[in-house]
Amino acid sequence: MKKTVTRLADGRELIYYDSRDDAVRDAVDRRPLGPVATTSEIRRDPLLGDAVAIASHRQTRTYLPPADQCPLCPSRDGRLSEIPDSGYDVAVFENRFPSLAGDAGRCEVVCFTSDHDASFADLSEEQAALVLDAWTDRTAELAELPQVEQVFVFENRGAEIGVTLGHPHGQIYAYPFVTPRTELMLRSVREHGAETGRNLFDEIVGRETAAGTRVVLESEHWIAFVPYAAHWPYEVHLYPRHRVPDLRALDDAARAEFPRLYLELLKRFDRLFGEGEPPTPYIAAWHQAPFRAAGRDDFALHLELFTVRRTSGKLKFLAGSESGMSVFINDVPPETAAERLREVASE
Repeated sequence: MKKTVTRLADGRELIYYDSRDDAVRDAVDRRPLGPVATTSEIRRDPLLGDAVAIASHRQTRTYLPPADQCPLCPSRDGRLSEIPDSGYDVAVFENRFPSLAGDAGRCEVVCFTSDHDASFADLSEEQAALVLDAWTDRTAELAELPQVEQVFVFENRGAEIGVTLGHPHGQIYAYPFVTPRTELMLRSVREHGAETGRNLFDEIVGRETAAGTRVVLESEHWIAFVPYAAHWPYEVHLYPRHRVPDLRALDDAARAEFPRLYLELLKRFDRLFGEGEPPTPYIAAWHQAPFRAAGRDDFALHLELFTVRRTSGKLKFLAGSESGMSVFINDVPPETAAERLREVASE
């Protein structure tokens, strides 16, 4: 992998990740951009204790542009974009409309490919491996920022999820605090360890492996299963078999095996609802240990992949119970979801 760091016209950082060591990235951003102005602010809810990012500048962000005006495509044929070069393998840049900025954290955009009409599932294993390298490198660099406590790597796909740019891409949020969801996981791990002397993540993976009914696919170094109490109609958790706290700690064997498994999972999601259906909307979220929290070494890196589509032509909406009380109601039994995900395996 070759990494090239440069700057956009308004001073934001842009990083190219290339599979070829002889790649040259010297194109200059020629857009007449002024400095980025953000209003990001973190406020604490005194009742719930969680954090809310107030970011009013995001009201003016780019919203569903036509393909010929996509800001994530390379700069070609006289049209200038966020990527000054005429092509790229993987590109990462600071978000122009960040939810978190300055002392409130940092937000980055990860472009998986220069092909506007592709999806992550269309990538080759080599391309997917390069994306994994980029995710890992960004996690390592953002960990060095003094204001950052946790790094969240994720992809939203589909307008149903709320995606405003159709180009295949993901994001990275570097939070200045430990997120509420991670706090809950750490608390559960601490309480389980105090009661049993064992690691809760290890026990979950062990139970799912032994039961087998919810396992979707597995290999020497990874296992993917629908969790026992899945929140979403189709939800898969992907774990490395050897527990590690974050992407930086994955060994070479797990890294080498990841692209094949992950691409297969994404292809199965696209086959869930049959031919003729639009691409399955999904969120793919990496859960990594906070950098300085107690119990960090007990945390298990894992990816959670889920869709808001519950059946053909119907979405799972977060209505009263989910949105008002955080109590999910799942219409699809996890065992049924796992069986369906096994049925749509590649031949």
